[in-house]
Amino acid sequence: MSATLDGAAVARLLGDAPIIASAGQAYPVARHYLPRDPDGLDLAIVVRAVRDALDRDSGDILVFLPGSGEIRQVLRRLEAESARADLRVSPLYGDLPDADQRRAIQPDPDGRRKIVLATPIAETSLTIEGVGIVIDSGWTRVPRFDPRAGLTRLETVRVSADAAEQRAGRAGRLGPGVCYRLWNEATQQRFRPHRNPEMLDADLAPLALELAQWGVADAASLAWLDPPPPGALAQACDLLTDLEALDEQGRITPTGHELAELPAHPRLAHLLRRGAALGLGDLAADLAALLEERDLLRGEH
Repeated sequence: MSATLDGAAVARLLGDAPIIASAGQAYPVARHYLPRDPDGLDLAIVVRAVRDALDRDSGDILVFLPGSGEIRQVLRRLEAESARADLRVSPLYGDLPDADQRRAIQPDPDGRRKIVLATPIAETSLTIEGVGIVIDSGWTRVPRFDPRAGLTRLETVRVSADAAEQRAGRAGRLGPGVCYRLWNEATQQRFRPHRNPEMLDADLAPLALELAQWGVADAASLAWLDPPPPGALAQACDLLTDLEALDEQGRITPTGHELAELPAHPRLAHLLRRGAALGLGDLAADLAALLEERDLLRGEH
């Protein structure tokens, strides 16, 4: 279940199954737009919108930004501009320590007004008590697999219409709210209705290995909500063959079964397996961790 799920597509996949909708408690949210679009993501406009909302409206503020880099920049600008004792600015993104995430979600113990600078982690999974104002930058960061490089990279793109509505709804969880959208109404009409399915942009090597483990020789024989692109799936199988996880007929090998048992991308699982075989298991684990995590050596604070 999801508030942003394309229910009609799922119903078709299930043989035109009936759709049952259950609306949750929601209060009205006023939506305000800019008279014209900024030139890309302009953090100065974000800071100005926060400052204006502090003067114009009551309640805590939730600001949506694409990633932790933009959050840190806006945090520095707000802290440089305002030293108000009645105000607290808190970042909220996935790589933060648990204590800092809890601090952003919970009410301020001193009763100060709160500004939460968040990634899309706050779109659906969290309710932040006290928020009556949302400021939406209109941008998000999504993983895109680059088949030429064989790597997944992050791209900053416009949000979809369903994501924008989900963000605005955060202002109406506890009472009537307001959402400031940092784009104009004409741009809103051009937003994609739904987010691009991850299947179409993802690295399919883990999926290909799992299919082989199931004994699926032809992915097209399965019913998919969004079928994996044939080119990307073929490239994933070529990689698995190079890693000796698949044989020339595309069947899983004993090595492939071993890689599938490790909770890591097949590339990293191969690294761990080879490292252990060479008596360098600890070094291989350290390298895999460094490749998997963006900031492994971040200190707790």
